[in-house]
Formats: sequence, structure tokens, C-alpha cells
Amino acid sequence: MLPRIPPVTRALLIANGAVFLLQMLTRDAFSGPFALWPLGYGFGPWQLLTYGFMHGNFSHLLFNMLALWMFGSPLEQTWGNRRYLTYYVVCIVGAGLLQLGVGWWTVSGGGMPYPTVGASGGIFGLLLAYGMLFPRQRVMLLFPPIPMSARTLVIVYGAIELLLGFTGLQPGVAHFAHLGGMLFGWLLIRYWRGQPPFGRRGPQRRF
Repeated sequence: MLPRIPPVTRALLIANGAVFLLQMLTRDAFSGPFALWPLGYGFGPWQLLTYGFMHGNFSHLLFNMLALWMFGSPLEQTWGNRRYLTYYVVCIVGAGLLQLGVGWWTVSGGGMPYPTVGASGGIFGLLLAYGMLFPRQRVMLLFPPIPMSARTLVIVYGAIELLLGFTGLQPGVAHFAHLGGMLFGWLLIRYWRGQPPFGRRGPQRRF
């Protein structure tokens, strides 16, 4: 199965696995400078990218990589390697930027600074793109195993993340980073299509 995975998706899977192994071997000492910290509490600009290759535990890694394979592979085959990688990186960085704002707000309100890790911002961006490009494609949830269209899946997950982010019912999860990945992914697709808020840039290209 591995040779059938497109090259960028395969490279991302390997990179995430290798970084997680390095985290385990160093007992997370490696994580400190490369996790995403709030502004003024150890933040470095490189963290907007490096945090997206780190994970808190094996299940966190497993589910993210499963989604990367499921949604990333058809997107890479549709867009091509360069555009697909650009999209993924923009979603990771965009999710990190929104999470920086959330971290600043939390610390300003008296909360403790905490690091953020995980590829979930990029994964949620891929999920959004999959729903936009293949809206009628049937997908199956894992828990519970319910079939639905890709467009419905995006709406459901987006609504859940918004609810959990504002209510705090699931602490310890960067819900707004997930939403940030979806937001920046949506903006980038709109930009490529020449759609508002960016306006038309010549003939519109279909995706």
C-alpha cells in the first residue's frame, strides 16, 4: 500500500512518525523549543511550522496520520505535489497563528501558558478541501460508523469544533487551531479560484 501513497503525503507521514519517535527517545526534551508557545513565553517564529509535526501521544499521531492519508492522498492527486504542499503548510501556519491569538487571550486572562502540538490544523484544512472538491463523496465516520457526504462531514466537524471551542467542554484540545486550519484553507482556495474577498484574477479555474 505504501508505494501507492502520493509522494508528498508519504513524506509527511514519514516526517511525522520520525519526529514522534524522536520525541519518545528524548522523553519530550526535543519538544520544548519546537512546540508552539504563546507570545512572550518561549515563542519562536519557526514554531508556526514545527509544532505541526509533533504529537502528544500515539493515538494523537495515529488518528491524524490516518486522516492525512485518507484526505490528503486524493487532494495531492488532484492538485499536484506543489499546490498540495503549499495548501498543507498554509493550513498549519494559519492554525498556529489563530492559536497564538487564543494563547495570548488565555494568558491575558490569568491562565497558564501552555504549548500546542499536532498536525490537526493541517488535517482539518485537508478535510475542508476534500469537502469542497468532492462534496458528494460518501465517507464513513469511525466513531460512530455513520456514512455521510463529505460536505456534511465538514459542516458537522466545523460546528462541533466551534461549539467545543467556545464552551470549553473538551479542555486540552486546540479547537481554535482546528478552525484556523479550516479558515486559512478556505481562504486559500478562494484565492486560487479568484473568488471574494480576493476578486477575480482573470479566467476562473475550476477545482
